[in-house]
Amino acid sequence: MREQSLQRVSTPTGAVFLSYASQDAEVAQRICAGLRAAGVEVWFDQSELRGGDAWDRQIRERIHDCRLFMALISANTEARDEGYFRHEWQLAVERTHHMSDNKAFLVPIVIDDTHERGASVPDKLHEVQWTRLPGGVTHPQFVARIKSLLSPDPPASAAGSGSPPILPKAERPSPSSRAVPVAVLALFLAALAYLLVSKPWNAKPASPPAVSGAAASSPAPPAAFAPASRSIAVLPFADMSEKHDQEYFADGMAEEIIDLLTKIPELRVIGRTSSFSFKGRSDDLRSIGEKLGAAYIVEGSVRRANDRVRVTAQLIDAHSGTHLWSEKYDRDFGDVLALQDQIARGIARALQLAVGADEPGIPQLQNPEAYTFYLRGRSAIDRGSAGVSEAKTDLEQSLSLDPSFVRAAEALALAYVDEVADNVTSSQVGWPAAVEAAQRALRLDPNSAMAHAVLGLEAATYAYDWPRASAQLDATLALKPRDPYALFVAAWLAFDIGRHAEALRLQDASIALDPLNPDSHQNGAYIRYLMGDLDAAERGFRRSIEISPTFEGNHRMIGEILLQRHQPEAALKEMEAESASGRELGLALVYFALGRRADSEAALARVERAVPRFGELNVALVYAYRGDLDQAFQWLDRAVASRDINLGHRLKYDPIFSRLRGDARYQRLLRSMNLSE
Repeated sequence: MREQSLQRVSTPTGAVFLSYASQDAEVAQRICAGLRAAGVEVWFDQSELRGGDAWDRQIRERIHDCRLFMALISANTEARDEGYFRHEWQLAVERTHHMSDNKAFLVPIVIDDTHERGASVPDKLHEVQWTRLPGGVTHPQFVARIKSLLSPDPPASAAGSGSPPILPKAERPSPSSRAVPVAVLALFLAALAYLLVSKPWNAKPASPPAVSGAAASSPAPPAAFAPASRSIAVLPFADMSEKHDQEYFADGMAEEIIDLLTKIPELRVIGRTSSFSFKGRSDDLRSIGEKLGAAYIVEGSVRRANDRVRVTAQLIDAHSGTHLWSEKYDRDFGDVLALQDQIARGIARALQLAVGADEPGIPQLQNPEAYTFYLRGRSAIDRGSAGVSEAKTDLEQSLSLDPSFVRAAEALALAYVDEVADNVTSSQVGWPAAVEAAQRALRLDPNSAMAHAVLGLEAATYAYDWPRASAQLDATLALKPRDPYALFVAAWLAFDIGRHAEALRLQDASIALDPLNPDSHQNGAYIRYLMGDLDAAERGFRRSIEISPTFEGNHRMIGEILLQRHQPEAALKEMEAESASGRELGLALVYFALGRRADSEAALARVERAVPRFGELNVALVYAYRGDLDQAFQWLDRAVASRDINLGHRLKYDPIFSRLRGDARYQRLLRSMNLSE
């Protein structure tokens, strides 16, 4: 099998035997961790393996004793005509000869885009249903299914079928048994960036690359076309208006349909950032489906003339190009919300999916002009810090026309968050304004996930109220359990309270739903960096670069990884490739490592002069790397006072700050943030 051995477990009668090729060890570990976290016993080899007859006999015994045999199938198993895992497969198949046909035992798991048809596996594995777990990311339905198969009386539908393919769904992290020592600031900058990049109020999509893998950082993008059977992507709608001045409305139409489709449990809906990365491009639909991992594509167009709108929408099988459903609608602009709901329901019915008949009716717009200002405000946020002022004006105008318009209040809160994140305004000014807008949204709709998210971010980055931050983030995930942003936030929360394996699973689930979002890949890599897995972190940062070569921060983080490996010359090349906003910081670090003290001093001076752009924490980081702890602590005190948005996670987990952690001043800093070491 591999150059490792199985550890003895206490309850052999309930165990899952995990069989895999050695190249897939990391993915197997992820599946093992997900099952063990749910109380499922797994036979999984982790220690050094000794070959020979005794070891071979042990393997045979455990395959004979296990309740389920889980065979991991991948491009790696396909590439190997010989391997001990194939011997294990044959032993498992031989055992089935002594079982009834109704007994569930074989569970084939595909961890990448290997096709079932033609796969080089024993015929018996072709007779049962396969499950796809891209990158080994487990999810609650999969775990529940495995537990049901292990139960004394598994459901009849499970007999002989293995575990059926299940669409990913977020798992809400359980409360910590201890106080939450959150550095949710990772969540925060990460979540702020994600919030503003991935949600409907920030576009700037990256051009889609030729998708290639960094599997250790995230589920591998498809190399062959084998998406989940009920996966769907909504592309940005085309503006067909006479003056072509309704792009904000066309984008808003597609975004709202995405949001409505995520409410259908059976659907796996690709995130907005990934889908909108194809805006203005002429890629064929099969290629788009492959890159997004979507079996179906929704596209359409809008034409607006005065108070009338014409919308066309069509559902297409991405593999064959077959049009499965198409409709054209002519409506008053005031009916646009009901129209969006009608389109989403039409798509669901075309896919033979049930839609809730007992849901509250979709209201008409109270004020169509308010909706127009709302869409314009969201479009302005797409332009980044240059558009935030205009966005706030538009959104405030929307609320003045319709004080009950909850989505305008949500977007206004996010606009203030954007200002804080971009250092356009101070935390002391921006966060209270964001909280006021979020609380207004909650008064209008207590189930506003975005409002809970903003309040959670403020609790962690400004108030340092970790229990409140945790509660708000749990509320966000409960309200948006299948939203890539909610999963993204939950991943950071899980990391910060010490559930690192769960954090990786949640982050990878977010990536699976938004595979071309460079921010998600970057932050998945960043979690791994903070956990000390530098190799996987580097792959993740490079994957983010593949998706968006100009996405800030990736080259600098790769440079920091190379510095940890004592490779300053290679680190210099990465720092020089970083965008202007992060280059000076990286150069201050790498010049010092190269012994170029004067150059390091000059770069550090430039960083200090531009503190509003770089933040006090980054200045402290350079001083800590240079060994000047007094200056490092002085700048960290300033970072606490200014509520630097990155402070918590880097202070506690960044290896550069490790030399500070034995200093009494470090404990004082943690106490000032209501944290413990």
